Amino acid sequence: MWHIYQFPLCPFSRKVRLLMAEKGIAYELQTARPWEDEDRLFAMNPAGRTPVVRETEKGIVLADSRAICEYFEETVERNPQISGTAQQRAEIRRLIAMFDENFHNDVSGPLLLERMKKRLVLRQSPDAKALRESMKLAHDYLDYIDYLIDNRPWLAGATMTLADLAAAAQISVADYLGGLDWSSHEQARAWYLVMKSRPSFRPLLSERMEVIQPPTHYAEVDG
Repeated sequence: MWHIYQFPLCPFSRKVRLLMAEKGIAYELQTARPWEDEDRLFAMNPAGRTPVVRETEKGIVLADSRAICEYFEETVERNPQISGTAQQRAEIRRLIAMFDENFHNDVSGPLLLERMKKRLVLRQSPDAKALRESMKLAHDYLDYIDYLIDNRPWLAGATMTLADLAAAAQISVADYLGGLDWSSHEQARAWYLVMKSRPSFRPLLSERMEVIQPPTHYAEVDG
């Protein structure tokens, strides 16, 4: 049995969970908060970050969400999430990098700092200017998703891929923290509603992070 060490609002943990669920890989969750479980995380991952995936019986420990996802892509043939021609696979990986790096640095990461870490860990007030900037940048990413969905059934092409899972994982955290305005992004909103309606996504929508509650629309899959 695989064990995923994660905390509820880690978008990279969510990406791994979505991939494993889509590929039918059973797992159990272990909550690990980097600011509380530093020693345990560093023992498994020298970077001290979630997610970490562990298979005790086989002695396998995997860290870094991209490395974990690539591992399961290479070892579990069922429901491949990085497939197609070399050019198609490159496009999938390009979009994964854009959401893992750019979107996280611009949107979900700052929102986590201002609305989660400052409240629960640092006991500080959020920076209103930083929040406004992240929410402004979020519009640019949603605009880009609008463009992609105008031209493709899914973000990277004709089928759902790890690019969709990576994007939805980051967006779900930003949405939980109230950092997205969907009013002028019908294509992106329609795509995200489809993602939220998948069985793999349902456990994410039911989880809550201590005293931080999401907006009322967060768990809705039909409106």
